[in-house]
Parts: sequence; structure tokens; C-alpha cells
Amino acid sequence: MPVIAIQGESGSFSHEAAMRLYADAQILPCAVSPAAFQAVVSGAADAAVLPIENSLAGSVLEHYDLLLEHPVTIEREMLLRIEHNLIALPGTKLEEIEQVLSHPVALAQCRQFFAAHPAVRATPSYDTAGSVKLVMAGGERSAAAIAPARAASEYGAEILARNIEDNAQNYTRFLVVKPEGSPRLADADKGSLAFTLPNRPGALVGALEVLAELGANLTRLESRPVLGQPWHYVFYTDYQFGNPAMADAVLSRLTAICPTVKELGRFPSATSLPSA
Repeated sequence: MPVIAIQGESGSFSHEAAMRLYADAQILPCAVSPAAFQAVVSGAADAAVLPIENSLAGSVLEHYDLLLEHPVTIEREMLLRIEHNLIALPGTKLEEIEQVLSHPVALAQCRQFFAAHPAVRATPSYDTAGSVKLVMAGGERSAAAIAPARAASEYGAEILARNIEDNAQNYTRFLVVKPEGSPRLADADKGSLAFTLPNRPGALVGALEVLAELGANLTRLESRPVLGQPWHYVFYTDYQFGNPAMADAVLSRLTAICPTVKELGRFPSATSLPSA
């Protein structure tokens, strides 16, 4: 039985993503993201399943930094449809609810619900599933949470309203992170790299031209500050490649022109958008 680390409480979207990838997994909830990475590095977990990007809220920037800092590799990615549900104590009626707890991102993605129920107060909390845990522990029928359906079954709560998110095209991209040196999947066709640039005009253009000249398809580019070096940046890029030789050439060519390059992983593209 694989041990899979997640950031957040049991019943979270990360938990749901992990179970879809590893149906027989033992889930290791971690309070903070660095703990999930450390669990992989130390061997306490076989892998971690972590969000990297939401189609509405954007990137999980901390996870880019942690991928760079730790000796890990990305083995695969998956897309999870995000469905927000109003969850409360069993037997609670919607008209009894005065306060709704959830992660700030989840609250922001359910504005239409709060507009339709102006008397209900949105209260930011540390986690979606953790909010259900707090509601159940508090025992107040005036409180509810916005969270995945899995959180209701995890904590013995009841779903009062399903799919209250504003936008149905709400997906989160999750990564499976394993120890550095783990075997790549045979059908890998996507790479992820982090690199810095020399301080000269056209340096970024030169790096991107490497991908273009080799026929690699750039799918994402993100910059992050270099810790301890104000106004210096590391660039994260995802790209699709036709064969392993192309990925090898991309890595080799960038290494020749960039001060630092780290390959974060090669993995199969998650091309489908499954319903939750």
C-alpha cells in the first residue's frame, strides 16, 4: 500500500486527487507544504500529490519554490474538476446557516452563492476540508463549510447544496512528486524546467528560442524571485516534446547558456478534463 503525502486535511481536493491516482493509498496529511516534500525526501511517503495550478486562481507559487529546493522529480500530472459543496451538521437546514467557513480561494469561487444569501457571512479558514472538521467539532447548526464532497463523508457531515461554484470550468492541476532519480514513465511527453538567466539583453528570448528551434511546444512560463537575491528571478517552464532526444537536447542547450538549470521532471501530459 503506497503512502501518499498531501498538503491539508483528509477530505481535501488533494486527498481526492491522490485517491484517483492511488485507489489503495494510505494518505499522509501534512499541515504545511514543506512537510509534504520532506516526507517524500525522507522516505516517510512514497510520493506526494500537490496542486500546482488552478484554472481560475492561477499558480500555487510556493510549490514551484519547493520543487526547486528539494531533491524530487515530477512523475505525472492530473486534472481534477473542482466542485464546491455547502456542508453542515446532519439535519441542518439551509435557512439556519449564518456563517460559512472555507479556504479564501474557495470562498472567492462561490460569490454567487453569497450574493443569493446576503445574510450568510463568509469566514476565511485554513483549509476546505479542515473547515468541515471545525464545523463538526463546533456542533453549531448556524455554521457550515464549503468543501469537496469527500469531506462530508470523511467527517460524518451532510451536503446541503452541491456545485455552488460560480464557474463550472474550474480545474486544478495536480503533480505527483517522487524522490529524485525515480524512473520516468515510458509515455512521458512533457517536461518541466527551472532556469536562471545571465544579466544581458535578449537572454530570455535566447532561452525560448532553444525550445522553438528544437520543436518543443512551450505550454507554460512563470517567473519567481530568487530568495536572497533581490530583483533576480528563476523561470519555470513546461513544454511538450516529441521524443526523449528532444528533451535531452533542450536540457543540454539551456545548460550551455543559462547560469543554472534544473530539470523538475518528465511526465505524461494530462490532456483530458474528467468530471469529478
